[in-house]
Amino acid sequence: MEKRIGVVGIVVEEFESAGRVNEILHEHAEIIIGRMGIPYRERGVSVISLIVDGSTDDISALTGKLGKVKGVNVKSALTKK
Repeated sequence: MEKRIGVVGIVVEEFESAGRVNEILHEHAEIIIGRMGIPYRERGVSVISLIVDGSTDDISALTGKLGKVKGVNVKSALTKK
């Protein structure tokens, strides 16, 4: 299956969900090329950006699992080829 490069943006609005988010990211570590996480304490959220390289199925599995976690919002953008 063809691989794509993309960016995944994650906003964690509930601190209790951070552990589950990290578990999911660990499960999909093989497609994560880079990660930057910024806790924004004044607003009570954490923002994580990922650079990913994988099939659309692999990336969708990652974002789908993250999107099911309570208090987590996820968006992604992928290359066309």
